[in-house]
Amino acid sequence: MLLVVAAAFTACDDYIDLTPKGAVTVDSAYTYYELVLMPNRTYWPTCFALLTDEAYCKESKIIGYENTSLDGINYTFNEQADRTEIAQNNLYENAYKYILRYNIIIDNIMDVPGEERIKQLGMAEARLLRAWEHFVVLNTYAKAYTPATAASDGGVVIMDKYDLEATPSKSTVEEVYTFIKNEIDAALPYLQETPDLTGHPSLAYGYGLKALVCLFHRDWQEAKEAAEQSLRLNSELVDYTTISKVTSNTNYRYTGGKDGNPEVLDPTTSSVGFTGTLMYNYGQISKELTDLFDQTNDQRYALFFQNNNGGGAYAYYFDAGVGASCWLSGATLNRFYYATVGLRTAEVYLILAECQARLGDVSGAMSTVAKIREKRIKGFDASTVSASNQKDAMDQIITERRKELLFGFHRFWDLKRLNTETEYAKTITRVFPQITEGMESKTYTLRPDSRLYIIPFPSSARERNPNLTLNTDE
Repeated sequence: MLLVVAAAFTACDDYIDLTPKGAVTVDSAYTYYELVLMPNRTYWPTCFALLTDEAYCKESKIIGYENTSLDGINYTFNEQADRTEIAQNNLYENAYKYILRYNIIIDNIMDVPGEERIKQLGMAEARLLRAWEHFVVLNTYAKAYTPATAASDGGVVIMDKYDLEATPSKSTVEEVYTFIKNEIDAALPYLQETPDLTGHPSLAYGYGLKALVCLFHRDWQEAKEAAEQSLRLNSELVDYTTISKVTSNTNYRYTGGKDGNPEVLDPTTSSVGFTGTLMYNYGQISKELTDLFDQTNDQRYALFFQNNNGGGAYAYYFDAGVGASCWLSGATLNRFYYATVGLRTAEVYLILAECQARLGDVSGAMSTVAKIREKRIKGFDASTVSASNQKDAMDQIITERRKELLFGFHRFWDLKRLNTETEYAKTITRVFPQITEGMESKTYTLRPDSRLYIIPFPSSARERNPNLTLNTDE
């Protein structure tokens, strides 16, 4: 198994502690069901955060590291550097550690005393979240789904049972998607509209996750139907236009497993890992993304960003004069749960809009986009959007995804999947450095088919499992 043995035993100690110290033992269906909840699941973005057109990083953090750190390599789109031995982060191991937890639940919950209903519910929730973790590693460490090659493209390891000694081979991209979709479909009949315990995945989340997976698998009709099902259960959007300023009294704060933001479908998928890292390393959005916003009326910008003047508390972290914008961490940390990972209803609306456009319903797609915009943008023109054709609609939806789904995996994954389609592929250019005195600016280019979009498996995982071969040509 692709886990450090020590981490595995630590996980077991955390999750299934023994009785001698008075800890609760996992010996009933209900205690296994409680184990499904894992507040603050964290996914650090170090391995991919700067491989987009949306990030700006302080120049002093990159200069001198263009060949020796993932940030330096990614920011300068350096395909010649060797990424295979560079320490990454804990994203890969965290995902498989969470899978380990869900496998323990799935392998044991049906064999302990308890109500059959609780057993089925715990099993379903664990399978749903196990599917999400496989989706995370697949879209980060493998090629994006391409119908013509998915059956042969290297994917990731499917871990569907608890086995610390296993050294399995990778499955293909198609095989992993089949596994993920089957997991979700098996879970849906048992999920609750309103979970018994706060923070457990709801039926709206289950259908939302199915919509996301089907979108990435290009099952447009299936994704559309799942998105509609999710929105029937929870269609709520926070009206940003009624919020004049984010303060400590704002009602959309994260409260540790009980989320105050009604858009959040998966409150246990934490933005904490991204939040902390973004604040100190990636807290500026690029000039290109900044310029997409109506900075006065679009509250997605006005509430959470400011022009990077570099003054005050932000002077240490951010560069001034590059046209980027600073993320206002004080407006989100413990004040407004600005979910960067996991599903929100806003993303489900955008999934629905894209599927409508893909299926030829251009006016329907624009109507769906308008429902988001009228809750985000002040002014009469917020909901007056139209498209002349499918391509125009898709371009607008992609732009709305960029403005709505900031940070997290969203833009990195979107670039990967859209780059497989000629009409939506994008070549990214970046000028660096821009303001550091005594250094010549250069233009760096990230091609749509760059191998950088496939993150190498960590060397520690490859050392533990010789069957884990790279999905890149490095």
